[in-house]
Amino acid sequence: MTEEVNPSGHLRIVGAIAGVGSGLTKVAVGHGFDTIKTRLQCTPPGTYRGTVDCLVKIVRNESVFALYKGATPPAVGWGIIDSVLLGSLHNYRLFLIRHHWTEPVPGSEGKERLTLAGHGLAGLGAGLTSALVATPMENLKIKLQMQSQRSVADRQFKGPIDCARQVIRSQGILGLWTGFAGSLAFRANFLWMFGSFEALMRTCSKLEGTSFEMSTGTANFISGGLGSFAFWFMAIPADNIKNRMMAVPLNAPKPRFRDTLLERSHPMPVPSMYMRV
Repeated sequence: MTEEVNPSGHLRIVGAIAGVGSGLTKVAVGHGFDTIKTRLQCTPPGTYRGTVDCLVKIVRNESVFALYKGATPPAVGWGIIDSVLLGSLHNYRLFLIRHHWTEPVPGSEGKERLTLAGHGLAGLGAGLTSALVATPMENLKIKLQMQSQRSVADRQFKGPIDCARQVIRSQGILGLWTGFAGSLAFRANFLWMFGSFEALMRTCSKLEGTSFEMSTGTANFISGGLGSFAFWFMAIPADNIKNRMMAVPLNAPKPRFRDTLLERSHPMPVPSMYMRV
């Protein structure tokens, strides 16, 4: 259940391949929920009374398929993004193991594993690395999700390619990286996800031989779920800021992280970042 030292130290692409499957699964299962979250975060106060009201209004006014507005960029991009995330995570772990961020494996003489701090640090590095490829995709996704018109003809952006074309025409190629600071702040929280996942897996391994012993698959399922909760609990404030930065109209001044933070956090700095989410 732990990342043990591999004497050969070869860089492998297993993590990258896993990322492709992870990304496509997230789009199929979660994009509708993500559209509701984005609307709640980025629309003016009073637009929706809550999650259910948002869902009902989207379906009633825009159709049920509107929940999947902006699904094409993540369908194409998440596989690449999670490949970068998990592939770089694996290689950051190998790098830290080579630089002796290790500890003895309990009950296994001569074997070593990456420390919990090392797992967290590798998650941090992987998150920041993935922000480079995630930001353009998320920019397009959010701009498409925020369009509330039922008819495609009435929307500013007719699709992801048209959206990218308009962003580049208005702001240059770097316009696709609007909100990059928010994306870095958001994805830095993979530190908590991968650190807590490893801590939970080690806790599960200590149950072996007891009445609470579980299979590796079950331990992975429980640890992954709780690790995701840890990630989102820590990441929601930055996600709120990131999405609001990316939802700014093309003709508006370029959003700044600090300005968006102060706007969102007034007058209750922490609680307000979790509002309507």
